Amino acid sequence: MNKKTVTDIDVKGKKVLVRVDFNVPLSSKDPNDTNITVTDDTRIRAALPTLNYLLDHGAALILCSHLGRPKTAADRQYRMDPIAQRLSDLLGKPVQKLDEMIGAAVTAAVAAMQPGDVILLENTRFTAGETKNDPDLSAKLAALADVYVNDAFGSAHRAHASTEGVARALNGPAVAGFLMGKELAALGTAVTNPPHPYIAIMGGAKISDKIKLIENLLQKADKILIGGGMANTFLKAQGRELGSSLVELDALAEAARLLETAADRLILPIDVVVVPEFKADSPATIVNVDSIPADQMALDIGPKTLELFKAALTGAKLVIWNGPMGVFEMEPFAKGTNELAYVLATAVDTGAQVVIGGGDSAAAVKNAGLTDKMTHVSTGGGASLELLEGKQLPGIVALDDK
Repeated sequence: MNKKTVTDIDVKGKKVLVRVDFNVPLSSKDPNDTNITVTDDTRIRAALPTLNYLLDHGAALILCSHLGRPKTAADRQYRMDPIAQRLSDLLGKPVQKLDEMIGAAVTAAVAAMQPGDVILLENTRFTAGETKNDPDLSAKLAALADVYVNDAFGSAHRAHASTEGVARALNGPAVAGFLMGKELAALGTAVTNPPHPYIAIMGGAKISDKIKLIENLLQKADKILIGGGMANTFLKAQGRELGSSLVELDALAEAARLLETAADRLILPIDVVVVPEFKADSPATIVNVDSIPADQMALDIGPKTLELFKAALTGAKLVIWNGPMGVFEMEPFAKGTNELAYVLATAVDTGAQVVIGGGDSAAAVKNAGLTDKMTHVSTGGGASLELLEGKQLPGIVALDDK
């Protein structure tokens, strides 16, 4: 993961193609809406250090990003126009938004660029060859620029034309931006040489898509705290009655194997919040995991579990958190997740490195108003998971080594 960054190259007078992650929430998904705006510009702001550095050092910028999951260019609600407007406001300078990703108009606009100019290409996923990592598209993208910068960690696990193909096709430097560098530094610590005690916290609904992650973490972490819906499957594998709780029956054998392998290093809930129906106003009670009624479901960890987790986190030097402790989207079942976030913020104050693995965990920390209290909050849920699994991310592998 020792990759070159923008500070390792000369960009003065160069045209720099920057893959950013501007996949941001919008005010509408109606293709006929003519007044769509950005409702959360966090990811745009995250790219500003890289963009401002390149501009300050005399580069002209050609930016590209995907937005949403359009099927074709007819999905006009995913055009990049509102992103260009917001980015222009944040940079304090014009951003020229083009209506294509490649083509004669793009080539002409790029040829006319001067240092300090900023162009934003149309949604990469409007072009069919993007997700197929089409070599012809990669070559056409590469022909636009002298330098390629990848600052889109959230897409680095995808071998697409704008994330991997272009880095290999470009006859010039291909390096990481500052955001990518921060992600690699924070998550790379957990993968390569973590300080100890190292505690991982796993939550969310399922274990089936996190089995490899748990296996890899068990090789490095001292303990793994398990919450959320995935804890139900582990508890069921221990022979407990889970009532109507979410349980992955197909994953019971794997859960049992992991419990046998990990001995006492997997820490499971000892009490949970249960309700008779999956509704925010359903009457909730707290019960021990041995006493879950047959007609009720667990939707959050209980106070005894929180105390157990707090004790396990005492003295930790590194904490990685991925996945909420309950159905945090419903306020009555967000307490376990929110209070754990406060525990982790306190751990940072006492010297721990706390890394939040993107996705729902990042959303939960943001909801609790604690984003700035964490050591690092990843911008890439899927990418961070794959990196922690020990996988090579194609968008990173393709960049130049130091």
